[in-house]
Amino acid sequence: MWLFSALLLAAQGEPTGDVHWPQFRGPGARGIARGHQTPTEWDVAAGKNVVWVTPIPGLAHSSPIVWGERVFVMTAARWEGESELSSLYGSPGYGAGDPVADEGPHAFLVMCLDKASGEVLWEQVAHSGTPKVKRHPKATHANSTPATDGKHVVAFFGSEGLYCYDFEGELLWKKDLGVLDAGAPGMRDYQWGFAASPIIHAGRVVAQCDVQDQSFLAVFDVETGAELWRTARDEDPTWSTPAIVPAAGERPAQIVCNGYKHIGAYTFDAGKEVWKLSGGGDVPVPTPLVVGDMIFITSAHGRMQPIYAIRADAKGELDIDPEKCAAMAWSHPRRGIYMQTPLVYEGLAYFCADGGALACYDAETGEEHYRERLGSGDAGFSGSAVAAGGKLYFTAENGEVHVVGPGKKLETLAVNDLGETCLSTPAVSEGRLFFRTRSQLVAVGELP
Repeated sequence: MWLFSALLLAAQGEPTGDVHWPQFRGPGARGIARGHQTPTEWDVAAGKNVVWVTPIPGLAHSSPIVWGERVFVMTAARWEGESELSSLYGSPGYGAGDPVADEGPHAFLVMCLDKASGEVLWEQVAHSGTPKVKRHPKATHANSTPATDGKHVVAFFGSEGLYCYDFEGELLWKKDLGVLDAGAPGMRDYQWGFAASPIIHAGRVVAQCDVQDQSFLAVFDVETGAELWRTARDEDPTWSTPAIVPAAGERPAQIVCNGYKHIGAYTFDAGKEVWKLSGGGDVPVPTPLVVGDMIFITSAHGRMQPIYAIRADAKGELDIDPEKCAAMAWSHPRRGIYMQTPLVYEGLAYFCADGGALACYDAETGEEHYRERLGSGDAGFSGSAVAAGGKLYFTAENGEVHVVGPGKKLETLAVNDLGETCLSTPAVSEGRLFFRTRSQLVAVGELP
């Protein structure tokens, strides 16, 4: 077991100086930062271990990203009035499919802040107008997280377009990808908004667009915006961000996608299918998690709620049964999670369900070590967990952040209140955590 853990850590790689958090879930979407101590406790109201708080207009579940001394966020702000969040976990109407009624025109914003002070350095209106697709009452019109490579900042507003800026806020290019309706599968009246985030890898922008009509995976040149290839996907709407399987030996770099009809991997250079797996939750949200030579995929809506641990050298049509498929390292048919992307840290895999039931598994074998609830069960968990400073952070929708010690037994170290609802995933950089709450960006870190 120790050897497997060591190999996992080596394969994950070390984020550069624990400085950059360039996309959803940070480097490689693994959700891990190393090299700096991070706070166990803070108090936003009292200012304890709060570095700064900056108001952000509008409504967004987009996570912040960090490069060097800059923090980037996205948001969608109504021209008139305030957008409301409803149907949070445990409230009346939770999970209802009816979209929010017409809220009128919005400004779709990309913002850059100074990491040290929280000062807004620049703000750009990527698009302005009435959203082409309505949103779920629990969602926003800015669900996708931006991505950066240290030179470009790519922001995806779904039907309102894909935009690329430089670090000074100059628009370099934009793409209209049409109406991207990622609503309830087969139910046209239930429009829920778009959520898949772009990623940047090897000078290319990857966008997974699983929608009601003509789903596809596409790759663009990050310098020019030129479309390099597009592969059709026979897939219902999903809300998952794709992930990169790095090249290793004779295996080329691949893009892996979560899905319902089509979980699978594609060659990074041409979009050719490498392997495919059908069967899972019918509303897939979590991003595939690539750790060493293993890919962890989960979903939990409808008839199936699986966890799949798939070997990265998989090829062809896969079977969900490990007894029938060598590429399936292990699986659990009824232990999947709906909203969060899982976390693998020091050889253990953590899966937190909507209601706060946290399960810990051996990442190599799938053996369950514990399954216990965070909190009292009256708060939902939508944002994904991150690990930093030797601790795990799980953010509840009500703004409570549960700080957990890693290991085979649940140890809650602290519960800290952000003071507002929070459905996004934090960014981590140089010992600070950045939380996008209902109306502001909060930076916490250990202060003298």
